Amino acid sequence: MNLNGWLKRRIRQYIWKQWKNPRTKCRNLIQLGIDKHKAYEWSNNRKGYWRISSSFILHRSLTDEKLAQLGYMDIAKKYQFVHSNH
Repeated sequence: MNLNGWLKRRIRQYIWKQWKNPRTKCRNLIQLGIDKHKAYEWSNNRKGYWRISSSFILHRSLTDEKLAQLGYMDIAKKYQFVHSNH
């Protein structure tokens, strides 16, 4: 796994962990466009934070574009930008 992919997974893990309560997780997943039934199912999941961070549900809800909107920069794009200007 490349560094950029690992960091995005780690960011998704922290966001999932910040939501804490299953009710908060469910509400946030619904706001991010996930079906109510799937949001309830995943918000009450007993899997660990790291395992959930690689799930399809977080990849569909917390997309790369959404992470960029939240202020998390893509390291690969930043690297290309810095090195293309030299």
